Amino acid sequence: MIITVAGKRKEVAAGTTVAELIKIENVETPQYVTVSVNGEFIKSDTFDSHVLNEGDEVEFLYFMGGGQ
Repeated sequence: MIITVAGKRKEVAAGTTVAELIKIENVETPQYVTVSVNGEFIKSDTFDSHVLNEGDEVEFLYFMGGGQ
């Protein structure tokens, strides 16, 4: 099936979960990534069970801290 990841069309197997996509995409520091699917944030405790669908748009977001 075709999904969009960070603005790029990708082909993944039907039934791919968010957790599997994080591995496929070699996301650095996956424990700190926030994932949105079709503009809605996915809770990290559901990454293993949230199955992606044809046409989904996925974004990986990292929130950085810093400053004084």
